[in-house]
Amino acid sequence: MEHRFLAWMGVVVAIAVVALASVACQAPKAAPSLKTSWGEPDLQGIWTDDYQTPLQRSAKYAGREFLTDAEIAELDKQRASLPGNESRTVRGTQEDVAGAYNAVFQFRKHTGRRTSLIVDPPDGRVPSLTPEVQKRQQEWREFFLALVQSTNTCKNKLRGCEGGKYDPKPSPRRAEPLKFYPAANLVPGGGHINRSDGPEERGLSERCLTAILPDFTGFRQIVQSPQSVSIFYDTGQGQGWHRSIPVDGGPHLPQSIRLWWGDSRGHWEGNTLVVDVTNFSPKTEFQGSRENLHLIERWTRTGPDTLEYVVTMDDKMTWTKSWTVKQEYRQQSDQYNRVYKEPRCHEGNFAMIGMLSGARAMEMAFAEGRGPDPATINLVTPTNSANSPEELDPLGQ
Repeated sequence: MEHRFLAWMGVVVAIAVVALASVACQAPKAAPSLKTSWGEPDLQGIWTDDYQTPLQRSAKYAGREFLTDAEIAELDKQRASLPGNESRTVRGTQEDVAGAYNAVFQFRKHTGRRTSLIVDPPDGRVPSLTPEVQKRQQEWREFFLALVQSTNTCKNKLRGCEGGKYDPKPSPRRAEPLKFYPAANLVPGGGHINRSDGPEERGLSERCLTAILPDFTGFRQIVQSPQSVSIFYDTGQGQGWHRSIPVDGGPHLPQSIRLWWGDSRGHWEGNTLVVDVTNFSPKTEFQGSRENLHLIERWTRTGPDTLEYVVTMDDKMTWTKSWTVKQEYRQQSDQYNRVYKEPRCHEGNFAMIGMLSGARAMEMAFAEGRGPDPATINLVTPTNSANSPEELDPLGQ
């Protein structure tokens, strides 16, 4: 009798164990931890904005923060027909070659619902520039046009030369020294002028220096350690850069030390990483602002696979008021979207040596009567005017 009782109890226990195991298998998985092993909010992962949203609101959508479903569908349709994907323009043209290249290296996102990344001011536009910055930009533009006036660029009204004039004689400002560091993106290439007396005159893109802060494009990979956050910005086609943010309560660097991406100092406010960025170099420029740029960034993990980025730009010497941008990022799969690339552009920058040497060779040839005056050759603006800016971006964004 005792033996049968014990056997019966064994069966009951076995059934209970199986039942509990079944319930455990059917129970929902625990929500992923949003804290690091040392207790700080976990922002780690590979992140990107799922949608393409213009920085500023187009006049077409003035007073409207969001697009309708019908408008999004129509804009997606228009965007799909633009050069730079597999539905390219006429085969054999310059646009066809550019389209084939971009089809591999660029990803065309869907239209975002918001009409601008700017959330403040409410009009979704960058505030007006101060008179001082407007004057600097006008002087830089006039200098650029003066150096291409002896080419037929201005005569043919190609992009980058609107407002210029054509004069077959070399520009009288050809030997004029630079008044401002050529960081302004007011001309094709971001600072190029029609002269090659030094690497600075070849612009930022040819020197692999186009990465700026704040950056609203591309992928970013965030890695954390106690009291430090590292962000790698993968901005496409070989461009990428690392940024280290101390989160240890330390002070900013002395004002005399200026950095390309500024000096970042972070601290935690609840689940938000707040980063104060100052000490920018006067050799960099963001929307007209240079060494006086001041950023306040807020990085907040809003869910298991979502991250919100809010940044406020302030520079009383550049804008009439501060302004704020907001982006929502989604986490990419660590398995299939790893960032392998190292920051690079020209390996060893031998291209720059070639460009400067080529300019000297052209000058020598002209002096010996073996070629045209380099001052009458256009080296900076596009040579094909088949596409106007409106044709390249019919969305006006």
